[in-house]
Amino acid sequence: MAAERKKNREELLQATEKELDKIVAATSIKARPPKGEDNIGVRVGKVLFYLNVEMFLNIEIEENSFSYQINQSKVDEKAVLDGLYIIIRTSLDEETLSATNTVKADKNLSQAEQAFRSYKTVDLKVSAIYHYTAERVKAHIFLCMLSYSYVESHMREILAPRLFDEDDWEAAAPRKESVVSSAKKSEKAKNQGNKNRTSDNLPVHSFQKLLDDLATIVKNIISTTIGSKSFVLEKISQPTAIQQRAIDLLRISMIYTH
Repeated sequence: MAAERKKNREELLQATEKELDKIVAATSIKARPPKGEDNIGVRVGKVLFYLNVEMFLNIEIEENSFSYQINQSKVDEKAVLDGLYIIIRTSLDEETLSATNTVKADKNLSQAEQAFRSYKTVDLKVSAIYHYTAERVKAHIFLCMLSYSYVESHMREILAPRLFDEDDWEAAAPRKESVVSSAKKSEKAKNQGNKNRTSDNLPVHSFQKLLDDLATIVKNIISTTIGSKSFVLEKISQPTAIQQRAIDLLRISMIYTH
């Protein structure tokens, strides 16, 4: 097992270096190099999404350049754990929680960690509030988790057809060899990621980029005078095709009141 994991990691790193070197070369040429952090980031993200070795890389993306380095200390740190196993115990009986579901529950702890990071620093950006009693601390954490569970996680699920995220779990589930093996994308998700286009031929977005795109929709207040009378009109900017698809999926009403 240790030898197999080491081999797989080395092969993934080599494949990643090969693809990232292409992007480095593309940003270095004088004739029509890719420009902009977003454009370069999409190309880099596509490589990292499928090869899944981002933890071993130090990446720097600028407006007109891209560079990376292998973080050897991270590689060595991971190598120490090759071939090691852990034992997970539970006080629940087999009928209540099977061995497979016990492992799933343990692996899903990473989702809780990601949720805290997401709603505090990345996506929802819930402001820090300081409490001095146990009851208020519990209440604050509870409200934060509600904001994540009922806002972001639901949005990600609904918007999955427009994102790099998996949206065909029934097709993806049989591709997973065991509960401890890495998840494998469905053919639909793989094709969407490879083409960087959705089924209706629109660009695929990351969740954060789609939120940034939606944030450009604004309500304009227009003042005008006709004769001796003044009028104030409100008009919402016309959504792009990408924005409209997201609005439709989220069932957002663009109706406003004066």
